[in-house]
Amino acid sequence: MAKKIAKEVSVAVAEAVAQCNVDVISAYPITPQTHIVEHLAELVNNGELDAEYIPVESEHAAMSACIGAAATGARTFTSTSSQGLLLMYENLYIAPALRLPIVMALVNRSVSAPISIWNDHSDVMSMRDAGWIHTFAENGQEAVDLIYHAYKVAEKTLLPVAVNIDGFILSHVVEPIEFLDQTLLDKFLPPLKMKYKLDPKKPITIGAIGVPEIYTEAKKAQDEALKASYKTIVQAWKDFEKLSGRKYLPVETYQMEDAEVGLVIMGSLAENAMNAVDLLRTKGKKVGVVRIRLWRPFPMKDFIKAIGKVKALCVVDRAVSHAATGGPVGIEVRSALYQSNKRPRVLNLIAGLSGRDVTKEDFVEIFEKTFETLAKKPSTPYEIYGVKE
Repeated sequence: MAKKIAKEVSVAVAEAVAQCNVDVISAYPITPQTHIVEHLAELVNNGELDAEYIPVESEHAAMSACIGAAATGARTFTSTSSQGLLLMYENLYIAPALRLPIVMALVNRSVSAPISIWNDHSDVMSMRDAGWIHTFAENGQEAVDLIYHAYKVAEKTLLPVAVNIDGFILSHVVEPIEFLDQTLLDKFLPPLKMKYKLDPKKPITIGAIGVPEIYTEAKKAQDEALKASYKTIVQAWKDFEKLSGRKYLPVETYQMEDAEVGLVIMGSLAENAMNAVDLLRTKGKKVGVVRIRLWRPFPMKDFIKAIGKVKALCVVDRAVSHAATGGPVGIEVRSALYQSNKRPRVLNLIAGLSGRDVTKEDFVEIFEKTFETLAKKPSTPYEIYGVKE
């Protein structure tokens, strides 16, 4: 069995990227993802990683360079956060449309204003519809494993993958990490060989204009490709489990077998929620947690199965969709339920904005509020939790 090593999660993510034998890294530093690209720059500078590191002048240029590099068949990596992601925005839509297998570590951070360097999911939710595959890590080990998985999936599906890692809560903590043995990883992730790529010896056109006669068909093809990636994503996790013994699913559950009330969440706060479940279970409360690991493509069937026979659900969002019918995850959950025959009461709370703590005690209170919905329907589509009056 491989030995666990204490590592800052950002450094561990960088070393996982290096293990994947990337050819090109292009990124611009922004808190809290900076330590990832700093460490990769050190590895390249020290000759420990044979890759091209492109120190660009902005995140827009970083994604542009990744697109260009990936189009030539290079294994490519970038990382960003918050406003940096927004500066990439124009190119975020181009990467999946051109079917380029770029991997991004998206270290989640609030979007300004007010200026905030702390964690929530407002950045990732802004690129929800860009066409990327999205996975969420709950701890450092998962962040590393999801990087390995991301390259496998990206290169099988020819779609970009964003691995979401909560800023500071995960990125800046030291955790015990078990890296995959290099020989096993090389077997899991063979060298990238793209059938269609930019090559002066065999010139092709990539990214030509989409006139009205073909644009709709191009978008339909892109949508079908993202939906079809589900099978590859799941199979890659199964293959990874055989190598590492670590199992991942699109939707994972905790104590949901007989739960009457469930809580839906993504990212690192799920671990606090599970601690609250343990406490409430000692008091006879039948509660559980549903953790969405795969955000896009949204695993609707897995989600409907995961909620079991709950009478009420609380969806905890980490981002605001201003004046909408809920937070981004809340809207997604209600839409999924509407397409099923399950009708639990849904309470949608927005919590943990800009790194505000959501403690075990908070989750106990959230579960209690969800139990109250069994007797009285929520009066508003969503509520921002913990606002100081």
